Amino acid sequence: MGSSASSRPVVGVTAYGERAAWGVWDTDAVLLPLSYSVMVVAAGGVPVLLPPLVEAAEAVDRLDAVILSGGPDVSSGRYGADPHPRTGVPRTERDDAEAAVLRRALDRRIPVLGVCRGMQVLNVALGGTLTQHLPDVVGHDGHNPAPGVFGSVEVALDPAALAGHALGPAVSVRCHHHQAIDRLGDALVATGRAADGTIEAVELAGAPFVVGVQWHPEQTAADARLMAALVEAARPRSAR
Repeated sequence: MGSSASSRPVVGVTAYGERAAWGVWDTDAVLLPLSYSVMVVAAGGVPVLLPPLVEAAEAVDRLDAVILSGGPDVSSGRYGADPHPRTGVPRTERDDAEAAVLRRALDRRIPVLGVCRGMQVLNVALGGTLTQHLPDVVGHDGHNPAPGVFGSVEVALDPAALAGHALGPAVSVRCHHHQAIDRLGDALVATGRAADGTIEAVELAGAPFVVGVQWHPEQTAADARLMAALVEAARPRSAR
């Protein structure tokens, strides 16, 4: 389990299953924005991609940490709700695969970082629910100004929590989400909020390092502090 003592921590990053075109090809593909891998490397880790297949969860046993990446809306059926008109088409395969990856990581106490959708996957897996269209609650679209456009959001963090310890009591982040945590999952603690009250960071009580952030830390190349905290938490495992 884990990587050898001479290796940097190996970080699995969940990936998309999407139709994609390159060269002469237009076909189904496993893909992920390069920024995730670049940030993991900058933080001292070795990134590997986990495809959206339930069977890929078996790879968790050979990893030192896991990142649940951003992406489309989690199916509302996973938390017992009817879909909102603005909720995206369910990606059942990815929902199932990431739930399996997360459960395996939690069972083995492997460090986890949930990014945007990944934080929502974490919350739902632990019995929480989601607000399906955040502007209905907060009255603005600052968290998701337009398709493909990141919003700049100020987040207040609990300085004693894992994210706050890594980033300080306040941080300006890049967000692109129209959903958010409603009811917190079992043992999840809100450790960061936007000025409008939106939960922007959580952690799992009693776990060595299970953190979710609603923003996209991989979009700020000059700041690898959160990824570095994940990699640092993974080092004891990688040294086994």
